[in-house]
Amino acid sequence: MTRNLIKGLLLATTVLGTAGLAQAQDATLTIESWRNDDLSIWQEKIIPAFEAKNPGIKVVFSPTAPTEYNAALNAKLDAGSAGDLITCRPFDASLELFNKGHLASLNDLSGMENFSDVAKSAWTTDDGATTFCVPMASVIHGFIYNKDAFDQLGIAVPTTEAEFFAALDKIKADGNYIPMAMGTKDLWEAATMGYQNIGPTYWKGEEGRAALIKGEQKLTDEPWVEPYRVLAKWKDYLGDGFEAQTYPDSQNLFTLGRAAIYPAGSWEIGLFNTQAQFKMGAFPPPVKAAGDTCYISDHNDIGIGLNAKSANSEAAKKFLSFVASPEFADIYANSLPGFFSLNSTAVKMADPLAQEFVSWREKCKPTIRSTYQILSRGTPNLENETWTESANVINGTDTPEAAAEKLQKGLDSWYKPAK
Repeated sequence: MTRNLIKGLLLATTVLGTAGLAQAQDATLTIESWRNDDLSIWQEKIIPAFEAKNPGIKVVFSPTAPTEYNAALNAKLDAGSAGDLITCRPFDASLELFNKGHLASLNDLSGMENFSDVAKSAWTTDDGATTFCVPMASVIHGFIYNKDAFDQLGIAVPTTEAEFFAALDKIKADGNYIPMAMGTKDLWEAATMGYQNIGPTYWKGEEGRAALIKGEQKLTDEPWVEPYRVLAKWKDYLGDGFEAQTYPDSQNLFTLGRAAIYPAGSWEIGLFNTQAQFKMGAFPPPVKAAGDTCYISDHNDIGIGLNAKSANSEAAKKFLSFVASPEFADIYANSLPGFFSLNSTAVKMADPLAQEFVSWREKCKPTIRSTYQILSRGTPNLENETWTESANVINGTDTPEAAAEKLQKGLDSWYKPAK
């Protein structure tokens, strides 16, 4: 064999070996998510930042409509066709996925040290032993208002319940604006932006939520019925036909300048910034009386985990470590103002409305939505039942007391507090 032939064979082997190595390193990761509104941010900001440092890995963000996500994801997981990375809803829905073996443990993932136990609580087993999703963000509840409308009518930002209803009365009397943009057709809006928004003020946030889980309080107790009494009064301020008004309808009424106040989750900020042609402000849920402790729902909202059956688990872990980094926290929180980082590294918010929401953490006691941990694991599902009853109370088809009795009866049918 000639020297040139040997050289040629060696060169061919090296080229083939290098190509094989490159091929082995190449991976395309698919992310399952319900956040279809965020598609452009993932494609234009988050994914390019990761791929620039990980040239062998491609990432595809593949969202499903929010209302279809849980069913679609479960079907894909059962069929073995789900993506490598699973966007995680908080608490029980994701815990169930972990218990079924669909999500892998992330206890040893590099970057998880950047999160406190509270930040990880929505994606950790009841015994605290295993965390199965990287925390991405929380959302905060409150009210977004049209500053121009408030200025025109000489309304000061309300801080108490009495001031809140006085402001609504003044807006209604003027007649140029619907006082508050919220509908009851989609049900969840009434619960999430209504009951879970103002409720912590009455059940004292974590104090009441923990008491409910322990069986020391019931949904028929005054702290849980009173927010429904307040919510029932909202009916007079929601405008004609609110019973047939969908969530997108509510968004449009506000951003078109036809409504003065919007009961909100902070996730609205990004969309509202692009659509509203007026100045906006925000205020936390009003307290019952001046000087009372302020409570906010600062709800662990979104995480991301590893499909236990992913064929690209090592590449997926690299992406999850990126999600756990301060770099991702900064990109995500500032690309999606209103989704607040759970990373222990503080993120400076560029958006003033987002900064207003996050500033409430310094003066109000935070809690999470009362139905999300433990209490919605059975049938009837307390979260879904709360949607229905919140709408019924606002519509006037159930009294606050009747709604509370239905919710407690449903919970009692399957839930027995640990003693």
